[in-house]
Amino acid sequence: MRLFYAVVLTVLAALPARAEVDIQEVTSPGGITAWLVEEHSIPFVALDLRFRGGASLDAPEKRGATNLMTGLLEEGAGDMDARDFARAAEGLASSFRFSVDDDALAISTRFLTENQDASISLLKQAVQFPRFDPDAIERVRGQVLSGIRSSAKDPNDIARKKMDELLYGDHPYGSPLSGTKDTVTALTRDDLIAAHKSVLARDRIFIGAVGDITPEELGLMLDDLLGDLPETGAPLPPRAEVTIPSGTTVVDFPTPQSVALFAQNGISQKDDDFFAATVLNQVLGGGSFESRLMTEVREKRGLTYGVYSSLVPMDLAETIQGSVSSANDRIGQAVDVIKAEWTKAAADGVTQQELDDAKTYITGSYPLRFDGNQTIASILVGMQMIDLPIDYIATRNDKVEAVTLEDVKRVADELLDPEGLAFVVVGQPQGIDGTAPVQND
Repeated sequence: MRLFYAVVLTVLAALPARAEVDIQEVTSPGGITAWLVEEHSIPFVALDLRFRGGASLDAPEKRGATNLMTGLLEEGAGDMDARDFARAAEGLASSFRFSVDDDALAISTRFLTENQDASISLLKQAVQFPRFDPDAIERVRGQVLSGIRSSAKDPNDIARKKMDELLYGDHPYGSPLSGTKDTVTALTRDDLIAAHKSVLARDRIFIGAVGDITPEELGLMLDDLLGDLPETGAPLPPRAEVTIPSGTTVVDFPTPQSVALFAQNGISQKDDDFFAATVLNQVLGGGSFESRLMTEVREKRGLTYGVYSSLVPMDLAETIQGSVSSANDRIGQAVDVIKAEWTKAAADGVTQQELDDAKTYITGSYPLRFDGNQTIASILVGMQMIDLPIDYIATRNDKVEAVTLEDVKRVADELLDPEGLAFVVVGQPQGIDGTAPVQND
């Protein structure tokens, strides 16, 4: 593994500090499409695969099946048990990472060019022939259940769970992708096999590759790796009907500091106004110390260490969400300030100086995202999943620069909804006029 990390560090050092990326679209002989950035200066390849659907494909009574299945993909495959698989990967100086969210199952791999064939053969075993051995199932199930128990004692996780329930109801987004104690305990090996067939299919795959590989080599490699997967997977769920709860929901939890999440309806990344909304959010609560929320809530009043808002465009729903934490006797004031700033921004938009500063930050930070082959491969996949053009990287900052003060004011008026800004507060807050307290279960 030392050799692998040495190569990674060399690659990172060799990358330019700018977003100039030459992307090629590659179609394999078997019809699999991928985006490729060739970089032959270092004998190293990063590959990112994403299967649309992810944990949202779980049936309600099987919630957690895709998450548990994903955790088992490298816990034994083909004729190798979990230990043999790990030894094989280490011997090749290859890295495999399997993860899942509500919208996609992601597989990231990095390998040396000289070990490409053996690395892809090993990955193929995990992708197509996972063993789901009983002992591995119980071991990973135990890890998931431990995480569920821990989440039930974490105010942030409690707040997220309650907010998702309120926003998305019976939609898969409305419950934790890890499942519940009851659903995870009841999952069988057959459920995991079914989850595997549902999500790992060719009709929902997106691929990004970066490194020492040609289009012809990539096409043949993808056919070998993925060509035998099922052509189609389970139907994707419908769009979520987002319901914004009125007022503030309080979840009683014994802690000296309350956690508050807030949310309202959002905007799609495909919307023509998305860049104006991005600039608006950067000014309002985008994470920098210069944002209005940070200035008003933290700097002027000392109510919190941090307060943030972000655009949350998921595949099947769009929201704007944010968070803040403060002492129980001060959280009410923090919530009031957030509401006031939301109202002010909706009515007045932003100033020219705020617009200029936000655009400088957004355009200046963008090239910093391209800090390694694996990161670039992931960006390529993300672009494909939301149907961005292949030249997006070269034109993205121009689109940000084109946003005008009038654009932001119009979008602020149309998008920000002070009356539809909902709060979930977990703790024992004082000075909160909320709905009847909800007991944490």
